[in-house]
Amino acid sequence: MKSKLFDYVEKDNIIYNLTGFTKFICFILLSASVMFSYDIRFIIGVGTISFIILRVADIRLKRIRMMLIYVSVFIILNFVLTFIFSPRYGETLYGSFHPIFSFSEHYTLSYEQLLYQLTKSAKYASAIPIGILFFLATNPSEFAASLNKAGLSYKAAYPVSLTLRYFPEMIRNYNDIALAQQSRGLDLSKKEKFMTRVKNTVNICFPLILVTLDRIEIVTNAMDLRGFGKSRRRTWYSAKPMATRDWIAIILCFLVLSTSILLSVFINHSRFWNPFS
Repeated sequence: MKSKLFDYVEKDNIIYNLTGFTKFICFILLSASVMFSYDIRFIIGVGTISFIILRVADIRLKRIRMMLIYVSVFIILNFVLTFIFSPRYGETLYGSFHPIFSFSEHYTLSYEQLLYQLTKSAKYASAIPIGILFFLATNPSEFAASLNKAGLSYKAAYPVSLTLRYFPEMIRNYNDIALAQQSRGLDLSKKEKFMTRVKNTVNICFPLILVTLDRIEIVTNAMDLRGFGKSRRRTWYSAKPMATRDWIAIILCFLVLSTSILLSVFINHSRFWNPFS
């Protein structure tokens, strides 16, 4: 497991310089626009913009390669299972049936089913870069400040920051414990049988849980000694004031969401784009 994947690395570019509150609002707006619409043309457009923003933010493909592999496997698996369990849902959805080829009497691939499944896969593929961008380009403390600014109590927002900060450290602890156990003869390589590797991994998780609980106790005691939670409000040292670029980013993302809604209401007359009607 690679902890660097989840580490926040400060950079100086237009995306990183946005406030945590702006990134949070833009993440919600863009995700909502993709989730609301089933027009594959619009979804591909938002996905393209998301990948362009990833490039502008200087988030290298090498860093997120493993995450993209997992996401790709999930999308492919979801695509296959959707056809297995609902092979005629596209026909019900679009009200027509144009077969491409048939596997059996029950499993017939149609253009309607193919469009539905491609649209569904495109939604996942477009939403993932937005989440990656928000997760990697936002300082955990600044994210907590943005949640508090959005109305969430700081008593709930601060643990979110602690969790995001501790996650990379937990992965480093896992790697350290795994190396220590391997030096004692515990084999985690592919040479061992699958169930043996699962058992050996569980043996690593127990020390990790103990280390994590000890860490939680230390942090909790430190927060109690400093009087955390006694005041109704708190100061966020990492909070940034809103600038012109932040308002521009929010307005642009709001326009994307508005486009999604207007496209569904006035052009498609539905959340779904139906080229078969």
